[in-house]
Amino acid sequence: MQNQTDLISIYCRFCEELLTYSFCDLGISPLANSFRNKEQLKKTERFYPLHTYVCESCFLVQLQEFESPQSIFSEYSYFSSYSDSWLKHCEAFAENAINQFHLNDKSQVIEIASNDGYLLKYFSKRKIPVLGIEPAKNIAKVAKSAGITTLTEFFSTQLAKKLSKEKNQADLLIGNNVLAHVPRLNDFVKGLKILLKPNGTITMEFPHLAELMRHNQFDTIYHEHFSYFSFITVEKIFKNHGLAIFDVQEISTHGGSLRIFAKHIEDNSKSETDNIFKLRNKEKNAGLMDIKTYQTFSNQVLETKFKLLEFLIKAKRSGKTVVGYGAPAKGNTLLNYCGIKADVIDYTVDRNPHKQGYLLPGTHIPIYHPEKITETKPDYLLILPWNIQREVIKQMSFIQEWGGKFVVPIPELKIL
Repeated sequence: MQNQTDLISIYCRFCEELLTYSFCDLGISPLANSFRNKEQLKKTERFYPLHTYVCESCFLVQLQEFESPQSIFSEYSYFSSYSDSWLKHCEAFAENAINQFHLNDKSQVIEIASNDGYLLKYFSKRKIPVLGIEPAKNIAKVAKSAGITTLTEFFSTQLAKKLSKEKNQADLLIGNNVLAHVPRLNDFVKGLKILLKPNGTITMEFPHLAELMRHNQFDTIYHEHFSYFSFITVEKIFKNHGLAIFDVQEISTHGGSLRIFAKHIEDNSKSETDNIFKLRNKEKNAGLMDIKTYQTFSNQVLETKFKLLEFLIKAKRSGKTVVGYGAPAKGNTLLNYCGIKADVIDYTVDRNPHKQGYLLPGTHIPIYHPEKITETKPDYLLILPWNIQREVIKQMSFIQEWGGKFVVPIPELKIL
């Protein structure tokens, strides 16, 4: 069924085609990282449509831009260094990249959206020059205090030209979990080419749209994620700006991501691997070049909502206590879409001290330090960052001492 928006015409941010096909409509929701304090409860909270569309020409899944990146990312609550499993992933990546691309003290590694220096510190320890580009002032401050040279700016073609003019180009240009956060997609990718040395390599990681659909990961849809990529689409975007993807890896982070390796089209020093051909075919066989495939996603999303609500209502009616673990953006999408508030989830906990003491946006569920769990001894712990459920279960295994159980909502409801 074709869905034309009644209020405003929305165009694809890559190919500029009119978007007429709905992918998933999650109602209205606040910005996923707009945590509230008690004083702010007296003020109006802004909600925006959380409705994704898919382009029938390039198959880019995307949200309309309601708030600018400057409004969302200039001050930010997500710090990468609070997940042990993520840090291990980054350390392994850095070690492999140093060996694969023969990086040394004469090389230049640049990371876009470098956060608190979580990744660049592993290159810096090996005496490899690094530069971070991070727009969030509060987070960039932490990186700088750790000795990571950081520009507090948004990446753009203009910034790339400036750095290139200053002879500050990259042998390795990294962008982990940033591509989805970019509304000016063509300008961003154009800037990558400008900032890359003639024989340099770009590596980027981002959630894989195919995995989002296959594993029902609708909660990874939120306003900070402007776009959702298949390999077929991202390859087309890079090629349009003079960049060739020569290798790709399917990795487990964030519920299933892609790590792409790109070069200048003019660079003949790197050969395309078989992984490219295999993934292209895999996506074609999964129907990612057929608009009908995208139109069936909403049905499984609704079923997940029903199952979670049925469990929570049954648990509360039987006198059980339910609390959350984590305050991730994906959790806020899930809770707001399902209409779950503090009368159902007593509170949630998070290791990030920058979130503790605040309330979740929209639902106003309070956030505490993880030690709160031992004080109240809940019957169920709902794991909101399900992508690191193994880490959470290991960390919180002590709840089993009083018969506590874990609840994992995605891809389908599980009680552990």
